[in-house]
Amino acid sequence: MDHVIGPVRPEEWPRTRELRLDALKDPAAPVAFLETYEQALEYPDAVWRERAEGFSARHGTRSVQFVAEAPDGSWSGSVALLVEEAGREDFFGATVERAQGHLVGVFVRPEHRGGRVIAALVAAALDWAWALEEPRLARVRLYVNDGNPRAAAAYRKLGFVPTGVTMPMACDPSAKELECAIARP
Repeated sequence: MDHVIGPVRPEEWPRTRELRLDALKDPAAPVAFLETYEQALEYPDAVWRERAEGFSARHGTRSVQFVAEAPDGSWSGSVALLVEEAGREDFFGATVERAQGHLVGVFVRPEHRGGRVIAALVAAALDWAWALEEPRLARVRLYVNDGNPRAAAAYRKLGFVPTGVTMPMACDPSAKELECAIARP
């Protein structure tokens, strides 16, 4: 593969902002992300700096964002992994039964889809998750909208399996978010 996969550094916040805004303009964004382009466009630079800092693996955070850098230096995609600790509330307000990772913000630019970029990004996130000693993660999960079959197929190809758990989508309760997970090897 010609891309280099690595964690975001805090000083790269302008590039994380650019990539996120591009992701939010994607036609699949309404069923893939929990914020809109218009919302994100209004965030001050401090929010973007804080996000990049929070996703920087070198700062001992409980989350990390990986990016795929093409040979020309452009970013082709990214993925973030959040640690959800046992006994705490998850993003949806449910109590987490066992320590787990939560894959979010998955995006690959259209011209790099169907190749190995998504596999390399997810592999980097999973390697990071399995390397954590405390808390030791039992699994990594993600949610995919039932109206996004392309993403669901990509996640299945990467080894994620449906758990049977569904959540209503925040902006459209008639739509469902399907939980998929991969267990620690």
